[in-house]
Amino acid sequence: MQEVWLDRISGKICMSISSKALLITNVEDRRHWNWFPTEESRFHAVAYCQQVWWFELSGAVSFPFPPGIYTVTFRVHLGKIFKRLGRRACNFEHTHGWDLGPVRYELSTSDGQHTVNECFIDDAGQDDPIGNIRRGSWIEYKVGEFIVSTSDPVTEVRFSMKQIDCTHSKGGLCVDSVSITPSDLKVHPRKGV
Repeated sequence: MQEVWLDRISGKICMSISSKALLITNVEDRRHWNWFPTEESRFHAVAYCQQVWWFELSGAVSFPFPPGIYTVTFRVHLGKIFKRLGRRACNFEHTHGWDLGPVRYELSTSDGQHTVNECFIDDAGQDDPIGNIRRGSWIEYKVGEFIVSTSDPVTEVRFSMKQIDCTHSKGGLCVDSVSITPSDLKVHPRKGV
């Protein structure tokens, strides 16, 4: 599942790919992964990582992107989101292991561009307008950028997110989607180290 739309202000093409369209290691084993509905996703469902030793998600898309520079991000959330008495709540009880090693993001294109980015997933969240940190926020982690010089031929973009250090388990992570947007469209809050 994916959606393509035009940004209302700039008129530029944006794309979002659902976590259901990604290849997720062990997704069929309910001890490791579950799907749950949420109004906080444009696709109305997210993948929830219960506990794994080997964490790997990957995907690919082919599309005639107009010329420009594009940024690929994963939209994730630490903790499980739910509603209690009609209000949003978040359970962090099973969130563990993400502070013990960085997650590796990779991006490659059909014309030979390749980017690798590593950073730790934390629950600091994004900065709000007055500079406070909000725990329990959706976070966009930047995979990298790619350049399109011409729409023909169609550009294939491959991307992945993995943490395969099997010395510790990790869990409590929601994965919503992957976004591909023009790089000048918005400021991305997380950059790798």
